[in-house]
Amino acid sequence: MSFEIIKMAFESLFSNKTRTFLSMLGIIIGVSTVIAVFAIGQGAKDEVNSQFQNLSSNSIIVMSNMGRGATASSKFKASDADVIKEKVAHVGAITGALTGNLSVSYGSTDKSYSVTGVDTNYFSVSNLILAGGRAINEDDISGKTMTAVLGSNVLTDLYGEGATADQAIGTTISVNKKKFEVVGVLKTNGSRMGPMSVDDSVIVPLSVAEKSLFGSKGSVILNVQADSVDTVTAVSTDISTVLRAQHKLKATAEDDFRIMNAGTMVAAAQESANTMQILLTVIAAITLLVSGIGIMNVMLVTVAERTKEIGIAKAIGGKQSDILSQFILESIILSTIGGIIGIILGQIAIPVISYFNIMTLSPSLTGPLIGFFFSFFVGVFFGFYPAYKASRLDPVDALRSE
Repeated sequence: MSFEIIKMAFESLFSNKTRTFLSMLGIIIGVSTVIAVFAIGQGAKDEVNSQFQNLSSNSIIVMSNMGRGATASSKFKASDADVIKEKVAHVGAITGALTGNLSVSYGSTDKSYSVTGVDTNYFSVSNLILAGGRAINEDDISGKTMTAVLGSNVLTDLYGEGATADQAIGTTISVNKKKFEVVGVLKTNGSRMGPMSVDDSVIVPLSVAEKSLFGSKGSVILNVQADSVDTVTAVSTDISTVLRAQHKLKATAEDDFRIMNAGTMVAAAQESANTMQILLTVIAAITLLVSGIGIMNVMLVTVAERTKEIGIAKAIGGKQSDILSQFILESIILSTIGGIIGIILGQIAIPVISYFNIMTLSPSLTGPLIGFFFSFFVGVFFGFYPAYKASRLDPVDALRSE
């Protein structure tokens, strides 16, 4: 009897293919959305890990305090790195940088990039690796030489797709209409120092940035390495105390700097990614809810259309449980097939969207599993009432219906 119920369920669904497809469409879209949501969420987490991969767990970033709550004028300077190194205990290494957006051109290409003036410790503290050439050295700093090291994206933009470090080294670029010789190119690493993307940066000597490019207008970023993870909190507190004293800030005055450690930055970024994933999951759940209501409406219409068929089945000995099973099975088949199609489409969409760089997506096993579970649940939950209604029909009344 169970085989007959399954056979009749499929026959009923295939007898009206258009209505069956439209009923499944909501499930297909909903499950695809669930998969996309988890792919976006996983992609966001992977992006966060990539951005902070060059920051060790004992890294502390000190930045100019800008935006809401910032002081009118800041005394925070790159030279504060020397003060911190001298007065704060448990500092393993420290580097200062002065950064801002400036026009950079080569040949006919002219774009705005983050230009960063650095000291000699910058490359080692930030764990940056050269693809070719050399880093900014002490002679560049003391001699104020007009030299530059390019991030990987800057190399591609200025010199063309597939350009190598050797093609750029020795050439001259213009930074804010001043000529700089390219002496090195960085490998792609995807990391950031504060808000600055290393791959999209042009790195120059700190002395040149201060004298010829920014003056007092650039944003200061210090990367401080505590000597161990256990001392990060103490070092952060001591940095705040030393800088407030150095800048002669009153007790009631706001800090003119911000201190963030690597753990805090990663946690904040991960929290943002999780919040976005929750929001998108709610949207996907609403889509599945609407599709479930659509399935229930279709099944109610189906029951109304097949009232006489139900009456005949009961008259020849069909049980209430058989009628209930058949209609629930139809609903489950609708939602399950829709869920499978949605999973396939969702999995296909991930590499397609990633290929066109629309956003960062990473495949996740959680998405397909939850999507399929929800599609099955929708079929059972929203199919039960129409099935129950069909099973409770009086055979005499059903046979009289037209």
